[in-house]
Amino acid sequence: MSAVSIQNQQGTNRVHWTTLQVVVVAICSFINGLDGMDLLVMSYAAPAMAADWHIGFATLGVVFSAGMAGMLVGCLCIAPFADTMGRRPIVLFSLIAMALGSFGSGLTHDLNLFIVARFIAGLGLGTLLASVAALVSEYAPEGRRTVAVGIFQAGYPIGAVLTGIVCIYAIPAFGWQATFIGAGLITAVTVPIVAFCLPESVAFLEVRQPKGALERSNALRKRLDWPAITVLPQRTIGNLPKPAEVLSAKLRNATLAIWIATFLSYGVLYFVASWVPKIAVAAGLSHTNAIWAGSLVNMGGVCGDIIIGALAVRRPVGNLIAIFFVFCAVLMMIFAQPLPLTAILISAFGLGFTLYGGFSAFYSLAAQLYPARLRSSGIGWMAGIGRGGAIIGPLAGGALLAANTSLPITFLCFAIPLVISGGFAALASHFGRSIPTED
Repeated sequence: MSAVSIQNQQGTNRVHWTTLQVVVVAICSFINGLDGMDLLVMSYAAPAMAADWHIGFATLGVVFSAGMAGMLVGCLCIAPFADTMGRRPIVLFSLIAMALGSFGSGLTHDLNLFIVARFIAGLGLGTLLASVAALVSEYAPEGRRTVAVGIFQAGYPIGAVLTGIVCIYAIPAFGWQATFIGAGLITAVTVPIVAFCLPESVAFLEVRQPKGALERSNALRKRLDWPAITVLPQRTIGNLPKPAEVLSAKLRNATLAIWIATFLSYGVLYFVASWVPKIAVAAGLSHTNAIWAGSLVNMGGVCGDIIIGALAVRRPVGNLIAIFFVFCAVLMMIFAQPLPLTAILISAFGLGFTLYGGFSAFYSLAAQLYPARLRSSGIGWMAGIGRGGAIIGPLAGGALLAANTSLPITFLCFAIPLVISGGFAALASHFGRSIPTED
């Protein structure tokens, strides 16, 4: 039985926001900001790190991809346990792994150990995002899920923007490694906040039915202004979901389409997020202006995430992703041209608006496709497949730049896959409309 079905059967189709729903979305949005912080700390520190350790584009590509490899393992191998162990325990495990990886990145002076630390941080991030995305989707008021997910996804670029502003002053004053230590401290402080304030998913309690599920569910229902239930719904599945379930006859077409779309879009997203500051420096911008360019990409992302979430209330999510990605491909080609500083910064904002805005909607799309018992698994495997693209994107970008490929050709190599990604997102949305509601 899906979370939506549980709510509707109990007459809980509420549009207003309760305090608990606001708290859940706020905490999860902050956690998503940690993802933006972690990636952008690496991106902003890369020019100083490359100069300090005397490493080139190709080696930096390996460093970037180490974190992506950890995310891939986390998404595919650990995130599905959130559907049997609960969202909260997996979120706490993930935050601890992220903190350890950040501290390790900031304290080591050995490149190989640094790569290992980035893998550990990525492992936590990859595990984390599926669980918090599922929580946001499950706690959002009925009819406001895409808005809630849009707010949640805005946490990523907000975290990145704030990180960029801090890095502008912190890296020259304290050195690039201090930024990783600071990121570790912020993540570590988040652990007790989550432990005390973030509730378990009602959908998880009522579908998976751990010990005390009825009492815990009713306590949360009271805080959500939902009617209490006297008995739990029939429990149908007790084992860890298998990949075959998201590839069942009714889900297969939508699953394959969203996997292809996220694989391609992740590659483009992490190419842009990882390389824009370094590319800007190579193009002649100062380190400070390059960081501002990267920050404006993320500022645009904040606006794009919120706008697409609002638009998706009444329009097919996949079609919106396709439209955003077509505009983004055009802006990528503009960004690759020799431009005055003002034009570079404006195009950077537009690039972030369309790229991050379109990308953020994948979580809304996946939440619509998969029922509660498969939601973390479905989102996790979607993100895991996508992380494969995230590994390839920075590596391919590094290889192209190391080969002195012109910026227009380099960006064209990523603009084309982005348009294809939008087409498959629209297909996933189309296939999703034919999936029967799970009772």
